[in-house]
Amino acid sequence: MTIATVILAAGQGKRMKSKRAKVLHPIAGRPMILYSVETARQLPSDRIIVVVAHQAEAVKSVLEARPVEIVHQGRLLGTGHAVLQTQPALADFKGPVLILNGDVPLIAVETLQSMLKLHRDQGADLTLLTATFPNPEGYGRVIRDPDGDPIAVIEEADATPVQRGVREVNTGFYLVNAPFLFEVLKELKSDNAQKEYYLTDIIGAAVRTGRKLCTVSARDTDEVTGINSRADLALIEKAIARRIAGRHMREGVTLLDPETTWIEADVTIGRDTVIYPGVRIEGASRIGEDCVIHSHTRISNCRLGTGVTVRDSCVLAESVIEDGAAVGPFAHLRSGTVLHKGARVGNFVETKKTELGEGSKANHLTYLGDAVIGKEVNIGAGTITCNYDGLNKHRTVIEDDVFVGSDTQFVAPVRIGRGAVIGAGSTITKDVPPDSLAISRVPQEIKKDWAKRKKKVKGKR
Repeated sequence: MTIATVILAAGQGKRMKSKRAKVLHPIAGRPMILYSVETARQLPSDRIIVVVAHQAEAVKSVLEARPVEIVHQGRLLGTGHAVLQTQPALADFKGPVLILNGDVPLIAVETLQSMLKLHRDQGADLTLLTATFPNPEGYGRVIRDPDGDPIAVIEEADATPVQRGVREVNTGFYLVNAPFLFEVLKELKSDNAQKEYYLTDIIGAAVRTGRKLCTVSARDTDEVTGINSRADLALIEKAIARRIAGRHMREGVTLLDPETTWIEADVTIGRDTVIYPGVRIEGASRIGEDCVIHSHTRISNCRLGTGVTVRDSCVLAESVIEDGAAVGPFAHLRSGTVLHKGARVGNFVETKKTELGEGSKANHLTYLGDAVIGKEVNIGAGTITCNYDGLNKHRTVIEDDVFVGSDTQFVAPVRIGRGAVIGAGSTITKDVPPDSLAISRVPQEIKKDWAKRKKKVKGKR
C-alpha cells in the first residue's frame, strides 16, 4: 500500500527554553527531525512532506539532501491547521496519509507497519496509534464508548476530572485516507482552551459520519514519548544510545560497558573491535576491524583502519589512522592528521595537519604542526615544529629514516633530508642535506669550582 507521509515540524518548542527550533536539537549527533525522516523512508512512502514554520530555513537546510518536500505553515494555529497546509501538495493523492511528529524520534518502523496492515486489512478510513501511560499528564485522552470503541480524543486542557483519569492516550500518529482527511480538516473549529485547530478532532468527525475507525497500541511507551523539555531530550538520547550500542554489539563489536559508551548515530565500527568504558565516538567516524579503544577517549569524524590501538585519554578529531597504528595515552590528534601504517604517537603528543609516515614514531611530549614526516623516522621527546611566524603558517618536511634527538625545534619552513641525524637540543633553521648530522648547540662551558666558591660567599652573609 503506497502512502504519503506528513511530518509535523513547525513548532518552536517553548519549553525547551532555546534559541534553536526544537526539531533541530541534536540527538546522538543527528538533528531530531532526521529520525522521523529516516523512519518515513523505510516505509512505502510515495512522498514525504515536512511542515515547517519556526526557523524554517534552518530546518530546510538540514533536510536539503533528503528526498522530502517542504510546506510552510504561515501561522501556528494548531496541528489540524498544519496538516491542512499540505492539501495543495496532495491534491491528486487519494491514498492513506501517515502523520508523524518531528519530535518523537523513537517510533519503531514495525509499529507503523502494523498500522498500515490493520488499516488495509480493515478497510479503515482512520487508524490511530494509542498507548497506555502510568502517568498520562500532558497527553490527550482516548475516550471509548461502553463497547470499547474509540469515540473521541480530549486534550488535557479540555478534559473533565473523570476524563483525566483515563490512562490511554493519543500518541499523535495517524493514518487517514486523504479525501476524508482534507474534507474534515476544512470543517475544524478552534473553540477550545488553546484556540487552535486540533488534529484530534478528526476522530470525533469520523465517529459522527460513520467512518471506519481503528486503533493500534504501541508496543511500549518509550517509542511514542515526545520531547518537550531538556529533561525529555536527555531521556530520549539515552534510549537512542542504548539502541545504537545494541546494534553495534549485534554486529560483532565488543562494548565492555555499553552504559558509559557513547556512539553517535552515523558512526560505523568493524567486527571484533573492543571499546572500553567511557569512550565517545562522534560524527561520521569509521572504525575498522580489530581495533582497541581504551577509556576516556573522544573520537570525532575520524577514520581508523584495521588493528588500530587508541590508548587511554586521547582526543582525535578529523584525522586518519591507518592499519596497525597506535595513539596515546594522552595524545591529541587535530584536524588534518594522517598516521600511516604502523606509526606511533605517544603520551602528551599533539599533531595538526601532519602526516607521520609508515613505522615512524613520536612517543613523548611533542608538537607536530604543518609537517610531512616520512617512513621510519624517530621524533625525540620534546620536539617542536615552529610552524607559525606571527603572520603565516609554514611547513616542515622530514624525509625517510631521519633520527631527531630530544628537545629539537624545527623553525619552518625547513626540510630535513633522508637519513639525516639531528642532535639533541638543536634549533634547526636551515635545510639539512641527506645523511648529514645537524647540531646547533651552544658549546658547553665548565667553570671549575664555581659552585663551591658561590656557596662560600653565600655562607659569609
